[in-house]
Amino acid sequence: MRKHTLLWLTAAKDWARRIKRDVVAVYFAARHPDTPWPVRLLALTVAAYALSPIDLIPDFIPVLGYLDDLLIVPLGLWLVVRLLPPHVLEASRSQAQQVLERPRSLLAAAVIISLWILGTGLLVGWLLNHGAKS
Repeated sequence: MRKHTLLWLTAAKDWARRIKRDVVAVYFAARHPDTPWPVRLLALTVAAYALSPIDLIPDFIPVLGYLDDLLIVPLGLWLVVRLLPPHVLEASRSQAQQVLERPRSLLAAAVIISLWILGTGLLVGWLLNHGAKS
C-alpha cells in the first residue's frame, strides 16, 4: 500500500512539473515568430489565465474552486501544445526548462522576507500605538 502511495505521489509531482514547464513554454511559444496568430492568441490567453491570481471559479468554493486548476488549465495547455508547430514547441520547452532550472536568489528571498517582517512590525506597532489612544 505504501509503495503505491509513493508511486502516485511521484507521478503527481512529475505531472505538476510538466504543467509548470508547459505554462512557461506556452508563454514563450506565444512570442515565437513561427507561431500562427490564432494559436498565439490562444497561447497568451492560456498562459495569462494559468499565471493569473484571479480564477474563473474562486478556490474557496468547495470542489468547484479547484476545477479550473485541475481541468481548464491542463486542457488549454493540451490544446495549445497540439496546435503549435513541433519546432516551436521543442524550442519553447527547451527555453522554459532553462528558465525554470536557474538558481533562485536566496539573498533576494531574504530581503523580501525581511521587508515583509519589517512592514508587519511597523503596522502592528502603529495599530498598538493608535489603539491605545482610543
